[in-house]
Amino acid sequence: MPSFISLIQNENMKIYRRMSTWVMIGLLALATIAGALMIKGTHKEEATGDWKKQIIAENQTLKAQLSEGNMPKAYNKQLEKQLRINEYRLEHELKPIASNSFWGFVVESSNLIEFITLFTIVIAAGSVANEFSWGTIKLLLIRPASRSKILLSKYAATILFAVCMLLFLLISSFIVSAVVFGVENVRDPYLAYQDGRVVETSMILHVLSVYGLNSVNLVMMVTFAFMISTVFRNSSFAIGLAIFLMFTGSQITMLLAAKFEWAKYSLFANTNLMQYIDGIPPVEGMTMSFSIMMLLVYFAAFNSLTWLIFKKRDIAA
Repeated sequence: MPSFISLIQNENMKIYRRMSTWVMIGLLALATIAGALMIKGTHKEEATGDWKKQIIAENQTLKAQLSEGNMPKAYNKQLEKQLRINEYRLEHELKPIASNSFWGFVVESSNLIEFITLFTIVIAAGSVANEFSWGTIKLLLIRPASRSKILLSKYAATILFAVCMLLFLLISSFIVSAVVFGVENVRDPYLAYQDGRVVETSMILHVLSVYGLNSVNLVMMVTFAFMISTVFRNSSFAIGLAIFLMFTGSQITMLLAAKFEWAKYSLFANTNLMQYIDGIPPVEGMTMSFSIMMLLVYFAAFNSLTWLIFKKRDIAA
């Protein structure tokens, strides 16, 4: 009986044997380089004292907004956080990390995770559906491995592809950023707001947390595409629906959240965990623990439906 590892290796061979996979990797590399060059071309170096004037002006605006007292509680907390961080910067002479700097671009490059999500959706959508389309599903299922193991190996290989792409993006962004912007600010700390006070933490840990939190949407959309691919056996439908929801799900949820509190139970109200660090949740009262719980429920539901359908699927149908 083939081992689970050998099944994953076989699925990886299918993925990396395709020319389209290497085109995706090349496009991600080009996007990283192009992004750095665009930022370098559009952002000029600011004078040393300019950042202080900007922060002082920003603080005055923040204080004025806080004094109004008619803002939502979550919004006031975000204003208070930014004000304390700004005051800490002025007090300790810590210049804000600009996007045209080493750490600035590395953090900005996390936006390219959307490209990785798009690419991995394509891989996930074809993982099961193409086996039915090409008629190879019969050859796959006559192997001594169980259906559950075969399905899990396909999902694991898809997630492994996403992880490899994330590592590729992270490493390439470090290299490109060092070459284009230099490493002058490599020792700069990240200012975090914890328990009502500002603390200096490691920038590398901040970068890893940003990548990790931004990858939540990736995992959920890929799992959704994998489910649709298995249920409907149509890769085009899985790709189209997953990409449509990827780009419109959040906007639709925000519109619903403005009128209905139940919108917080929507998948797309919870996929952006960065909203609990640098933003505001769509429905007041939402917490990170609530969103994680909802994500686990959706994750379990997607995978359960995928497994149930695949186990009962008639391959002759």
